This record gives sequence, C-alpha cells and structure tokens, in this order.
Amino acid sequence: MGKTKPESHLAMVRRARRINRELAEVYPYAHPELDFRNPFELLVATVLSAQTTDLRVNQTTPALFAAYPTPEDMAAAVPEELEELIRPTGFFRMKAKALQGLSVALRDNYGGNVPGRLQDLVTLPGVGRKTANVVLGNAFGVPGITVDTHFGRLVRRWKWTEQEDPEKVEAEICAIFPKSEWTMLSHRVVFHGRRICHSRKPACGACPIAPLCPAYGEGETDPERARKLLKYEMGGQPGQRLSPPPDYPGLPARPLGGGTADGTSG
Repeated sequence: MGKTKPESHLAMVRRARRINRELAEVYPYAHPELDFRNPFELLVATVLSAQTTDLRVNQTTPALFAAYPTPEDMAAAVPEELEELIRPTGFFRMKAKALQGLSVALRDNYGGNVPGRLQDLVTLPGVGRKTANVVLGNAFGVPGITVDTHFGRLVRRWKWTEQEDPEKVEAEICAIFPKSEWTMLSHRVVFHGRRICHSRKPACGACPIAPLCPAYGEGETDPERARKLLKYEMGGQPGQRLSPPPDYPGLPARPLGGGTADGTSG
C-alpha cells in the first residue's frame, strides 16, 4: 500500500469542526465542573483547582465561602485559618497567598468586583490566561478557549495542533473555530477527556468520534472492555459537581466524608 497523503490544513479544519459538532450531540449538557454562584466564587474555585480535581474543590468551597463570602472578607482572613479551609486541595499555602492577594487587589482596585476583561484579570495574583478565560467564558459570557491539561492533550491527539505552549495552543485552536464556539468547545473537549479519552487508557472502543480520530487504537478498542473504562455519568457514576445544572444527566457528587467517588480526573 502506498503512503497516505498528509492531511491538508483545510481537511483538518473540516474534521475539527465535525468533531466539535459530534461532541455537542454527545455532551449537550457540558458545563464548568466547578460549583459557583457568582464571578468571585468561580475565580476562587478555578485558582484552587490547580493540581487537584474539580470534585475536591467542590467539596472544599462550601465551608470556604461560608467563612469568606466576599473579596473583602477573604482579604481580611487570618492566613492560617484560610490555609486550613483549603488544605484538602493541596499546595494550600501557595493557594492561600494567591487568594488573599487577588482578594486585596479586587477590594483595592476594582471596588470588590471581579473585572470582566482579560487584561485586568491576568494582573491578579495567581490568575493566568487559563483561569481568566474560565471566568470570562462562564461568569461573563465572553468567549474564550481554556487550555487545561485535558484540552491540550486531546487537541494534540486529534492533530489540531502540535503546539505544547498553552498560549500557542489557544491561538491555533481559536483560528479553527468561530468565536461563538470557543467557550462550549472548551467544555466539550474537557468533558470528553475526563469521560472517554483518558490520557493513559482511552476508551477508543466506546468513543463516538472514533472514525474522526487519527489516534484511534492508542487505547482499548474492544467495545465491552472500553465501556468499563468510562467515567462519571458515562460510566453510571457521580459527576464532579455537588450542585450540577438541572439538565445534567448524571448523579451529583457527594460532600466530603460522604463516601464519594475516587475523584480522579482521568
């Protein structure tokens, strides 16, 4: 057999857009998996989510926001007490410092409100482009692509980009899709990475976009065995949110100490 011709850029863009359309049908309920009620809560939860699971953050934030509901409250917190509340999320000293720093900045520079512009958000301690795009897309409705580890891994696996640097990944993916799709695309790709397209053992045999995937076969192709690898609602297990949106088809997660699922992010 002759060598297959490399995929043209146009063919890749068409395939990428088709994958997005198919993921939209698989995950019509895709959403941020962090519990939040306002922009400040989402900002704090996103900072806490570094190096841990959204589930662990969601189990930690109810007590945190009960103690410090506003930036003014968090800015005035006793550092050791703040650290103790967020200890389950790991790296708690560094995260506590960032949370107090951003709370002070919000109090002093933004009247206690989370700003709705990227250039302002990235000036806050502990807030990079990824966190800023999460907040803009989900609390302010400003389109953005959020390049977390799942997103970067899948778009490289799908050959949408070869970039490793998150900002370069963001720029290349933004160029493939209309702006109106950016926020939901981010959710769908992350949902797929957590539920089906795992890093070490993707469930290829249970994957709805397998025919469009250049990496098909890297994981388990037997449908029965692949189905056993599915996580969260796809595997009949609880999701990561304690209070998921009304249209979410899975089970809510359980609070800390409630005999929860293992919390692995896949």
